[in-house]
Amino acid sequence: MKRQIASTLNQEYDYPVTGLCGVLGLSSSSYYYQTVQADETDVELAIEAIAGQYPTYGTRRIGHQLRRPPYSLQVNRKRVRRIMAQKGLLRLVKRRKKHTTNSQHPYPRYQNLVKDLEITRPDQVWVSDITYVRLGQGFVYLAVIMDVFTRSIRGWCLSRTLDQELTLAALRTALTTRQPEIHHSDQGVQYAAYDYCDLLKEHKCKISMAAIGKPEENGFAERLMRTIKEE
Repeated sequence: MKRQIASTLNQEYDYPVTGLCGVLGLSSSSYYYQTVQADETDVELAIEAIAGQYPTYGTRRIGHQLRRPPYSLQVNRKRVRRIMAQKGLLRLVKRRKKHTTNSQHPYPRYQNLVKDLEITRPDQVWVSDITYVRLGQGFVYLAVIMDVFTRSIRGWCLSRTLDQELTLAALRTALTTRQPEIHHSDQGVQYAAYDYCDLLKEHKCKISMAAIGKPEENGFAERLMRTIKEE
């Protein structure tokens, strides 16, 4: 009760904590200790709520959510990790993976044209990638083309088969309204195939590819796919 009175007078009338504690016969250490306890409870409840809403989120993303309304809590990542560990919210789920990139093919390879490139305008660079979407039984495959500058999705296609028509359909959709200066992808067979590259060349698009085993060189597309699957 004394701490609550001191807290109210401090917050509403800006009375100094030390003076309030002296008048009320409350030690400053008790005042601050209970304040920290209350704050810890608020953070724990917020983390549990966010983890329940976004079960795939790790410490970084939960930290970002804590800083947003309605929580507006300033909590560092180390503290988030500690609380999540205490609450059993740090889970490593091993799931069967489906590989979507086959770089073993006879088609031509292209250099990476976007490494260290400053992207300053829409349709300067499009990035492409394929991922799988897990269903109750089996998978479907998603091909997406994104404009890096605006983060707009220019084209996409879903298919139950991982073939060249999947990426071609997404590209045809994208090219109906716009065209990029540079099209960037990995070196997967769907993107290196003659039909796909010929369509890009018809629209005067430069072809760029990430090096084999360097997914970070197609980082914009990789992050997009991760966000789609997690959220």
